[in-house]
Amino acid sequence: MSFLPVDGRRVGMLTPSSNTVLEPYTSAMFAPVGQQASAHFGRFRVVEISMSDASQSQFTLEPILDAAERLAEANPQLIAWNGTSASWLGLDKDRALCAAITERTGIPATSTILAYEALFRGMNVKRLGLVTPYIEDIERRMIANYAAQGISVVSTARLDDKGNYSFATYPPEQVGAMIEQVAEAKPDAIAIVCTNFRGAPVAERIEQATGIPVIDSVAVTAAHCLKVVGLDPVRVTGWGSVFSRVSGLDLTSPPERL
Repeated sequence: MSFLPVDGRRVGMLTPSSNTVLEPYTSAMFAPVGQQASAHFGRFRVVEISMSDASQSQFTLEPILDAAERLAEANPQLIAWNGTSASWLGLDKDRALCAAITERTGIPATSTILAYEALFRGMNVKRLGLVTPYIEDIERRMIANYAAQGISVVSTARLDDKGNYSFATYPPEQVGAMIEQVAEAKPDAIAIVCTNFRGAPVAERIEQATGIPVIDSVAVTAAHCLKVVGLDPVRVTGWGSVFSRVSGLDLTSPPERL
């Protein structure tokens, strides 16, 4: 019996503890590259998304860095925070986190929101549609953070759920209806911001129907990570145009450079 050599790139992904979507979706997205890359997951506690002190304390550095250290023991070439908290806490939060992960582990780090930032900059997105399961206060802060990046949120749809576990219980068809509602404003792109939300399976269908790029959080993270470790994301199909769009980006500036 012979075996193929196991010499692929490993990507470590930090995962909210109550998330049940991103691991199976990410594994499916990585499948087309076969043994050339694999995703490995580490969890830290996230059970509620709100602006309460209890919720915000979930995103303090030390528990995340501890999870990153455990991931580092698998010798990944990249560690990604596969979560969207910086969309309401600010991009600087993820920049600081990624720098801290690299300082602690010696491994380059990135995040979902940094992946979005790189893609939207590359696409020159100015008018954004926003789909989330979050509450109004979170959405309001997200809109303000996008405005600081020069992006106007022109249409939104949200579920007013504090989740986090419950976010995964909404079926793709329900998320799809939210995306279609937001598409009526004809934004430059639509972002499905939450890595525990089932937007990726319907992204391609809605893109084909509307002509509007639909960028799911799990998908943009997977595409970005494949690009950073030196593989072409264009090989991944069926989850929307995000993989081909990320394929054409220049990610040579820190913190994405290996």
